[in-house]
Amino acid sequence: MFPLPGPVMTLTLSADEARRVILRAQGFLGADARHGGATATLRRLGAVQLDTISVLARSHELIAYARLGAVDKRKIEQAYWDDPARAFEYWCHAACILPIEDWPLYAFRRRHMRAWKHRGADIPAAMDRVLEQVREIGPVTTADIGGSRKGGGWWDRSDTKIAVEWLLNAGDVVCTRRTGWRRVYELTERAVPAHLLAEDLSDAECITRLARIAGRALGVATRADLVDFLRLRAPEAALLDSALLDGTAGLVPVRVPDWPERAASAWADPAALDSEPKGRHRTTPLSPFDSLVWDRARTARVFGFNHRLEAYVPKDKRVHGYFTMPVLAGGRLIGRIDPAREGATLVARQVGVEAGVNPRKAAEGMADALWEAAGWVGCDDVRVDRVDPRLAAPLLEALIR
Repeated sequence: MFPLPGPVMTLTLSADEARRVILRAQGFLGADARHGGATATLRRLGAVQLDTISVLARSHELIAYARLGAVDKRKIEQAYWDDPARAFEYWCHAACILPIEDWPLYAFRRRHMRAWKHRGADIPAAMDRVLEQVREIGPVTTADIGGSRKGGGWWDRSDTKIAVEWLLNAGDVVCTRRTGWRRVYELTERAVPAHLLAEDLSDAECITRLARIAGRALGVATRADLVDFLRLRAPEAALLDSALLDGTAGLVPVRVPDWPERAASAWADPAALDSEPKGRHRTTPLSPFDSLVWDRARTARVFGFNHRLEAYVPKDKRVHGYFTMPVLAGGRLIGRIDPAREGATLVARQVGVEAGVNPRKAAEGMADALWEAAGWVGCDDVRVDRVDPRLAAPLLEALIR
């Protein structure tokens, strides 16, 4: 148990203590980490990032898998997109799935979106038409109301798509479920519970409550970490500062002297300091969009691990691979796997291990992780194409089943 800081005291944490608090906050440690399934995981994390890339599975599925193991994907989908709504899609750290009860907290961003002059403002007729279509026949996908493309590439969006996305950003329509990876749009007044619609929060109230959620999800976080989690603009970050300093955000100051000096002063969820984090977790690959690693600067600070998504890097310039997944083992990031699927075979196109990690010990965990992931996605074989020479012999040996 950590002693909570008093009015003139800031709690000091070692880097290892901070890392374990973070791991518990993120659902990797603790007796209750797996309780409640994907629904509880979403609420613990506060936001689950979406992305179109699908290698082993889509990112939002990988985030649940990392914490819960080989959970049925149907249960994951139900936790995110169900009727009545359990969650909605909106902008947090990026495009994210958010708990439905947090709908009122994003009023500050919806107000900003309404005032923002961008391409949607050039097509008021289309917006009126689309809103009326959703009102008359909703819930709808873009295919139901005219299609999302003009006929060019993925960037060549139709006026219908631009209009419905503007309406989504402004809060006139909402997405609380998907079908075949397509957003289903519905009038907000029909999809969001009335008691949530009735909440009318100021920008300061929104930021204060979101800071508490971000702090709880991150466990120990610098101001920059909180700003990045919520992607706040300067005026909103100023409101965050006020909420942190006057205590209304519900976070307490801590110091991690082992972190770089500019990041040594941080904030923590007091509930995360109630007891010392205990327990173990299995070895697991992480989506690059997992909130444990989505912030590169924080990942380097907490884990000493430099990670970069290379999906958008030209193939000949990639170092670690297209969709390289950091591997979490024993509370540390020990290496990387770049996965793919070929029929019923899970392919590790490239496997690496971090300097200072025992290759034989890492190999055992990585082999287990590869076989578990293979079974989860319906594969019955595992193949490794390229592997760090230090890891090659023990990994190939450990993979034999």
